[in-house]
Amino acid sequence: MPYRARSAAGVDYNSCAMDAKMLHILEFDKVREQLAGFCAFSVSKDRARTLHPLTKLEPARAALAATAEARALLELDPQAGIGGARDISPLLEGARRGQTLTAGELLDVKSTLHSARGLLHLFKRKESEYPALCELALAVYEPPGLLEAIGRAISDRGDVLDSASEKLGQLRAQVRITHDRLLARMQALLANERIAPHLQEAYITQRDGRYVLPLKAESKGKVKSVVHDVSASGATIFAEPLQVVDLNNEWRELQLAERAEELRVLAALSHQVGEQAEALAATLTAIAEIDLQFAKAKYAEALNASQPTLEPMRPAKDAPHPGLRLQLRQARHPLLNPETVVPVDVDLHESTYCLIITGPNTGGKTVTLKTVGLLALMAQSGLHIPAEPGSVISLFKDVLADIGDEQSIEQSLSTFSGHITNIIKILKRASRETLVIIDELGAGTDPQEGAALARAILAHLVEQRVPTFVATHYPELKAYAHATPGVVNASVEFDLHTLRPTYRLTIGLPGRSNALAIATRLGLPEDIIAAARQTIDPAELRADDLLDEIHRQRELADTHRKAAEQARREAEELQAELAEQLEAIEDERLAVLEAARQQALTETETLQKDISDARRALARARQPLAAVEEAAAAAEELQTRVETPLVRQRVAAPSVARRAIRLGDRVTLRSLGRDGVVNALSEDEAEIMIGNLRIRVELYDLDLVDSQPAKKESAVPLDIIARPNAPSPGVELSLRGQTVDEALEALDRYLDSAYLAGLPYVRIVHGKGTGKLREAVRRELKGHPHVERAEGGGPTEGGDGVTVAHLRRD
Repeated sequence: MPYRARSAAGVDYNSCAMDAKMLHILEFDKVREQLAGFCAFSVSKDRARTLHPLTKLEPARAALAATAEARALLELDPQAGIGGARDISPLLEGARRGQTLTAGELLDVKSTLHSARGLLHLFKRKESEYPALCELALAVYEPPGLLEAIGRAISDRGDVLDSASEKLGQLRAQVRITHDRLLARMQALLANERIAPHLQEAYITQRDGRYVLPLKAESKGKVKSVVHDVSASGATIFAEPLQVVDLNNEWRELQLAERAEELRVLAALSHQVGEQAEALAATLTAIAEIDLQFAKAKYAEALNASQPTLEPMRPAKDAPHPGLRLQLRQARHPLLNPETVVPVDVDLHESTYCLIITGPNTGGKTVTLKTVGLLALMAQSGLHIPAEPGSVISLFKDVLADIGDEQSIEQSLSTFSGHITNIIKILKRASRETLVIIDELGAGTDPQEGAALARAILAHLVEQRVPTFVATHYPELKAYAHATPGVVNASVEFDLHTLRPTYRLTIGLPGRSNALAIATRLGLPEDIIAAARQTIDPAELRADDLLDEIHRQRELADTHRKAAEQARREAEELQAELAEQLEAIEDERLAVLEAARQQALTETETLQKDISDARRALARARQPLAAVEEAAAAAEELQTRVETPLVRQRVAAPSVARRAIRLGDRVTLRSLGRDGVVNALSEDEAEIMIGNLRIRVELYDLDLVDSQPAKKESAVPLDIIARPNAPSPGVELSLRGQTVDEALEALDRYLDSAYLAGLPYVRIVHGKGTGKLREAVRRELKGHPHVERAEGGGPTEGGDGVTVAHLRRD
């Protein structure tokens, strides 16, 4: 049944103000045909072929967002799609008129309903992730019980099942029993000694749905039977013995009853489908729209496209500018070979709304015009565009084009009258919210009159503040662009060494006249070249020479810029490589020292044990302990020094020039891979905030993210910050031998690292001593945001010389 589909934003795709002829001129129909190639079934293919640009901002943005959601879903699940949905529109119409559907057709209905159910369940579960696609899925309607009814009645191979109805099951049981009795009787007749001599061959066969025996022709009448057929040679007759006629009749009657019951089941299911035809048609539309979003996503991936930003026209209050924004980065024509097409950058200054492109024939002027127009149409149709991310396009109410077909991809011809007829239509419809594209303005007639006409038409469009892109050969329009506010020159470049166009677009400079240079390169006699130069206005020659010099200087600056960028990248890569090497050296140093420390710890523990044994032995012998106590004090001091944890030394590779980190800068903490904002600074360290988490780190572990001070961020709850996979600092921290200030600073850093590493608890070794350090540590732990509770160590953990802190598990 006919339907009118709507987009994710509720927009009627079948209504559009844009002229179909203009869309054809810009080859949008070819883009739609490519899009249709990514659709999974005919309904969505039809929708792709009738896709139109949207002329309202919010629906167009919603269409782009739906495509982005589909791309995100396909990236996570490349097999996502509409499953086994079929175009059941003709079946729905037939069922609505009372037609009985076949088992295979009902299977198509079942497959489509199964696809609809899967899509509905998928997007209901992921509504928060894919809201636009979920809105489309909500239009899916699943008639209660229809899917199950078809499943009970029709097998996956298209057979009507015994379970389709009780009567059908009974009939089929009777058919099987009767069939078995019939075959048993026929087998008995084969073995009958009165019939066997008359058999041409000993087998059972069928004719017209009845079981018969092959008898010899000369035995006709000798076996009581009904003849149903004769062999081609006439030597064999196929006869039904009278003994099985009744069983054959019974079997045949049961088969007919079985078929009648099957038709009744199919008719009943078809009736259910017909009753729900309108709802099922709407479901089919929703499935097709979802499939179209998947097709847009696949097409975007094939083009290596990106989502553009659509902006409204924002006319300036104090200036005549129409408010156009057009910024295309490395834009490519979607119909050209991506391996050979040369990307163009189109970036209009905020005061510019008219671009005049000049340059050699076949230099890329027409392709540039079509690229701009086509990408605007694609963006407004919800299609991502073949350009780099960051492209911005204003929303146009209409895109009007007149492109000389002699330069079109189709290579057909047009006439001056047709050219002017199109321009008349364009002028009638043009406004500040339309995009006008004209190729070879004023061409096809006398050059002097053509140039005058081109300038007058262009002046009219500029006065009306119409966003306009024009390609021309007329030098008069170059001067007009230079002298008129809002208008800017552009050119496609030509390589005089290879005598080939480069297809690169340069905005701000008009195209150069290369005729004399090309003729010289090709070997035209010098006296002819000199004579030609004498007929040209010297001012024009000086202007061309100046343009040549500007282009050369621009190319030289571009070469130097690329070289500088390459040098910077190489320096950054070298810096990163050196930093990795230094980190590896520091890791190795720490490993060696840690091994030595552990060995020293073992030896000092052995020494302490030996001293304890000596003290007990001297006590039993009632000998003075002064010598042992002196050794014990030395051993205690040695153990304290050995237990002091190793500190990682600062390693910093020679860096490329960058400014120093300042308060408010956004930085990356390399060891954790997280961004934060600098909250406090000292000579060697910085305090950074990651959400509500405060961390003190050394400056060498920070990379500057942005040279501009970061805006103060609102506090982000810790429960929505993904905790990084930080390395564990170990479950024990020894503070023995440190002052209170040193210990508290080390404790604060340690707790941050332990919390980020996800440790459930830690042991703080502060020793017993006077108890001053122990009390300071426990006060700090009591008010620390990462600590849930703290308690003294158990008898086997070090008693009062240790505090166990249980960390929060947010």
